[in-house]
Amino acid sequence: MFSHIAPQFYDKQLDNKQDDIAKLFSDFDLPNFDVFRSEPLNYRLRAEFRVWHDNDDLFYIMFNSETKEKYRVDTFPVASKLINQAMKALLDEIKDKPSLRHRLFQVDFLSTLSGELLISLLYHRQLDEEWLTEAATLKTTLSAIAPVDIIGRAKKQKFILDKDYVTEKLTVGDKTYIYEQVENSFTQPNGHVNEQMLLWAKQGTQNIGGDLIELYCGNGNFSIALAENFDRVLGTEISKTSVKSAQNNITANQLTNVDIIRMSSEDFSQAMNGERVFRRLEGFDLKSYNYDTVLVDPPRAGLDPDSVELVSRFERIVYISCNPETLKENLVELIKTHNIEKFALFDQFPYTLHVETGVILSRKK
Repeated sequence: MFSHIAPQFYDKQLDNKQDDIAKLFSDFDLPNFDVFRSEPLNYRLRAEFRVWHDNDDLFYIMFNSETKEKYRVDTFPVASKLINQAMKALLDEIKDKPSLRHRLFQVDFLSTLSGELLISLLYHRQLDEEWLTEAATLKTTLSAIAPVDIIGRAKKQKFILDKDYVTEKLTVGDKTYIYEQVENSFTQPNGHVNEQMLLWAKQGTQNIGGDLIELYCGNGNFSIALAENFDRVLGTEISKTSVKSAQNNITANQLTNVDIIRMSSEDFSQAMNGERVFRRLEGFDLKSYNYDTVLVDPPRAGLDPDSVELVSRFERIVYISCNPETLKENLVELIKTHNIEKFALFDQFPYTLHVETGVILSRKK
């Protein structure tokens, strides 16, 4: 199943991605674009596996998305070394422990470059005190590999031993930033490429000044790293969990010029236009911001027409995209008002067709 995942194939697959992107955007006046490589193996910091019970045997499986055929997975070459260590150690520990094994159907791993690990065990049954006792022992045993926390999930149950997040440390140029990353919340899966994305965006907005508005800010991934380039940063995010993490990350990084509000881009647009008053904006004077630069990192669907109209009002746009097709659609509109200054390809997902791209645009004179 993983025969195509090997260092000797990496350069060729990256060349193919560059060719595909150049072809897709051939109608645009693109500058020479920057290409940021991934590590060829052990680059992915998150992994999820179904668990298969076969009499006394217990192993991980993955499914072919097209054929639905299942494959046994004993090692996962794209996942971090820490996840691979924990995969085997976990099964060795729970295989003969009915309270941990019974009706376990999925295991999720979240690791960090900083060496922490969070393991979520998902069950088709209710968890009890015996499970808690055995899980505490499991946590102690696995802590020999790395600092580890364990979560047990069942219908309407969530047991946490001892926390439901990891603390990541990302190095961007000569600075290190701290990020709380919560279970079941979005984080960039390829840590080293994420560091390169942050550095590219930071260098691309250096000496600009003014204020930065970030839509879809998540846990503050970009807002925090770019804060020193701007007078003020205002991030918007719809997920409660991500907003809380972003606020914790602002504190952890001792930033005083960053604020995060829980609000969709559509609501933010209405607030900017004075069309609606939102209670959550009490204390924020949106008219006091200099709307010079906007950063968007939307989901695969890209920006909806209202959001395209919103970002087109800014002098500069930093657009991070996980879907080149919807980026292309959005750029057709955005180049009516802006020029493309920088373009980048970030190989977040080696050996797949997925490509992450970055564009910096500035308003036409």
